[in-house]
Amino acid sequence: MKRILFLLLIITQFSFLAQTTISGKVTDTKKNPIVGANVYLDGTYDGGSTDEKGEFSFITEEKGPQTLVISFVSFETFVKMDDVSKLKNLTVKLRDDVNSLDAVTINAGTFKAGEKAKVTVLKPLDIVTTASAVGDVLGALQTLPGTSAAAEDGRLFVRGGDAEETQIFIDGIRVFTPYSPTPNNTPTRGRYSPFLFEGITFSTGGYSAEFGQALSGVLDLTTIDKPDQEKTEISLMTLGGGLGNTQIWGNNSLSLNASYINLGPYTEIFPNRDKWVSPFQTASGEAVYRHTFKDDSMLKVYGAFSYTDVDVLQDNINFSDGLRFGLNNRNLYINSSYKNKFGNNWRIETGLSFTNDNTKAKIIDDNINNQENSTHFKVKLRKQFSSRFRISFGSEYFITKFDETYNPLNNQSFNYGFDNNLFASFAETDIFFSKNLATKIGVRAEHSSFSDEFTISPRASLSYKTGKNSQFSLAYGQFYQNPNNRYLKFNQDLKSENASHLIANFQHTKPNQIFRIEAYYKDYNSLVKFDNNNINGTNPNDVQPTFNSNFNNNGFGFAKGVDVFWRQNQKIKNTDYWVSYSYLDTERDFRNYPTAATPNFASSHNVSIVGKHWIESLKSQVGFAYNFASGRTYTNPNEAGFLNSKTKNFNSVSINWAYLIDQQKILYFSLNNALGTRNVFGYNYKNTPNANGNFDRQAIVPNADTFFFVGFFWTISDDKKSNNLNNL
Repeated sequence: MKRILFLLLIITQFSFLAQTTISGKVTDTKKNPIVGANVYLDGTYDGGSTDEKGEFSFITEEKGPQTLVISFVSFETFVKMDDVSKLKNLTVKLRDDVNSLDAVTINAGTFKAGEKAKVTVLKPLDIVTTASAVGDVLGALQTLPGTSAAAEDGRLFVRGGDAEETQIFIDGIRVFTPYSPTPNNTPTRGRYSPFLFEGITFSTGGYSAEFGQALSGVLDLTTIDKPDQEKTEISLMTLGGGLGNTQIWGNNSLSLNASYINLGPYTEIFPNRDKWVSPFQTASGEAVYRHTFKDDSMLKVYGAFSYTDVDVLQDNINFSDGLRFGLNNRNLYINSSYKNKFGNNWRIETGLSFTNDNTKAKIIDDNINNQENSTHFKVKLRKQFSSRFRISFGSEYFITKFDETYNPLNNQSFNYGFDNNLFASFAETDIFFSKNLATKIGVRAEHSSFSDEFTISPRASLSYKTGKNSQFSLAYGQFYQNPNNRYLKFNQDLKSENASHLIANFQHTKPNQIFRIEAYYKDYNSLVKFDNNNINGTNPNDVQPTFNSNFNNNGFGFAKGVDVFWRQNQKIKNTDYWVSYSYLDTERDFRNYPTAATPNFASSHNVSIVGKHWIESLKSQVGFAYNFASGRTYTNPNEAGFLNSKTKNFNSVSINWAYLIDQQKILYFSLNNALGTRNVFGYNYKNTPNANGNFDRQAIVPNADTFFFVGFFWTISDDKKSNNLNNL
């Protein structure tokens, strides 16, 4: 018995001799102790946690080289490989996790919408639930700060820039003709359905070196990667109808969306100021095919086709029978993209797009036919070296061929056009010095074949987190853009227009609440000027060049201002709202301007207020949108000067109501400019003075002061729960 006790004592002593104590202290970078950090040897059950002093200690029987792991929420995980005998009395400082939700974001000049965005200003469903947007992506974005209300146009005018200065991309690939064509003073819409997109990045300035050929802004739309279920969506509307379907099989999915709109029945019941020879009608179809490979790489092919036809006599003071405008447009857009991860944290994204746009226009008795074929190829590589450092670089190639034929009444024929190939490369790095400080530095190089011009565009952004919920950002960039097609088709001896951006941004966020204020300055150079005074039969501000025009790059300008955005959700029960305000001071000497002046598409003050409220007892979502813009410049020939007068302020209140008939059927109603405010966008003046020597004028107004829409939407899905309420 004594021998047995002695043997157990010897075994116990050897057991204690074989154990090792691992100990140390864990703090943050400011030497504050971290309480509750998880400490363990990787691949074992040995470990513990830190106490109130940040200290830890545990015993292990492991020997030799081991891996010690220390982790805590919002800090980077600490890993140390060493012999267990050396893992004693350690002093470990954990660094902030730059990928945590409360880490700094690089956001100067950029709004993001999507589930992957750390800070979301708008959600994708907001695009189509905004009362004044009428289901259009562009309409919803015009409620954000930095945009100017040009209700008779409908395109995006950003921070004093013309609409052509903001470019639109789908999955990072250029859309060359993103807007549906319309007659003068009739707002356009984006060609593409918002139902197929899950993310939106809208940059009003200072954007990434990945994007170019845009002096003012960039809109990048991201299509849905993986639909959650099969479904069919049917819509019946006062203007037409639509049908959508999504099918999923294995690693494949296909989404189809088709619609037809005809304003004929509507204008028969509610006549407007125009006389329709042939009512506005458009038919469109879209398809997205997706395939996920075994390595989680993804191929997406997006295709869209649209057809537009209209023939109208527009009321005009210089034409007793009205100004005849006819248009027939066919547009095909194909976009394919592929993304994959490979190697050690490498990622490749590549894509190709092709656009064919054919337009036949008739203005009075003149016929204009043009065709544009454009291609964009892009490849981008990204490498994440660590959570604090990543780099991306790539190249892209643009091909554009534009041809136009002009046939005036005298049966003469004029042909003109241009070819342009543009090659660009870019490189950009993101550096996170800490959870509170980050920078993005990039450069873009471009070469245009028509001008044999080589340009370099540096870009830089810096963001610093000033508090738990707030941060400050700065951004600088140089941006180049080829002259517009309407200039290049007559003259290719032009160089790129350019602009420099300087932006300062402050942002404060809390759950369901965000406040942003941003100041900016833009300097324009090498803007295109021409000497033609041919007024396009409408108003003195709508001046187009001809083949006889003389062109140069002597134009210049500036834009400066402040943008403010505030959004709050659910602070008032079942209510979501946002308010945006923009102040803009801008002048330009470009086009045929005799002197620098504020262009007629720019408003000094823009305000938008958008609200949505869910009424449970009525199973209804109601919403409203108020848009205000201060008066815009126009030239009054009865007074001295150029762009010497301003229109009255623009005001519009829009409302909508969605009633849930049952879980998958919705009745929807909207009314734009519900108060019937008669907004004026400018004036047409008589070509010749009257007996008193004055030029009579006619206000340029919408062809209808109000517009209403009624629709029935029915969703048929696997879960029998999905509906279009999120899409309305």
